[in-house]
Amino acid sequence: MDDAAVYDARLELVDFVIEVFWDVPDETFVANLLGDGLQLPDAKVNTSLDEGFDLLRTFVANNDGRDPAAVRDELAQEYTRVFVGPRPPVLAHETYYRDDTDFIGEGLAQVEASYAAAGWKPPEEYGEENDFIAVELAFLRYLVERQFHGAEEAFGYERVFLDEHLATWHEAFVDDVLNETEEPLFRAAALVFAGFVEFEDELVAQMIS
Repeated sequence: MDDAAVYDARLELVDFVIEVFWDVPDETFVANLLGDGLQLPDAKVNTSLDEGFDLLRTFVANNDGRDPAAVRDELAQEYTRVFVGPRPPVLAHETYYRDDTDFIGEGLAQVEASYAAAGWKPPEEYGEENDFIAVELAFLRYLVERQFHGAEEAFGYERVFLDEHLATWHEAFVDDVLNETEEPLFRAAALVFAGFVEFEDELVAQMIS
């Protein structure tokens, strides 16, 4: 796989996880998954990604021939139960999982400082605090795009962000998702998230060694 293909794959992975977790997956996204939009690698990558891809195949097989709108409505019910509530069992925020800060406490400012250091401003479309999973992954996407365009310092920003933020809480979040829902799409996205962080950690370590 050439460099451009690797960058494309990284962006596709992060876009998939953002799309699943930032809000109820929309009908177009679901239709794309159930149609011809799902292209998964045959080669092994890492355990979490491989398991996530298998669950994605299960999701597609389970819903083969169904109306995407009906599938989306079922996903909406489960998304609301797990991630919105009232009293959701899973909160997709870094400061919820960190022991050294209160939920939406001073740790939020630390996350925002990482964004500012790299010259990035969170988009307003997510409607959540800036330690929300979709926002943190949007920042990672920004860094990957900068790397693709030759900004070597973006690898350093990613190294710091993984070590100080994303990698400090993603495993606990993934465990909670796997414990709280049997929905294959959400379980798949959690495992892809875990595998993506592992992949990025190893890649960045190679680039700045």
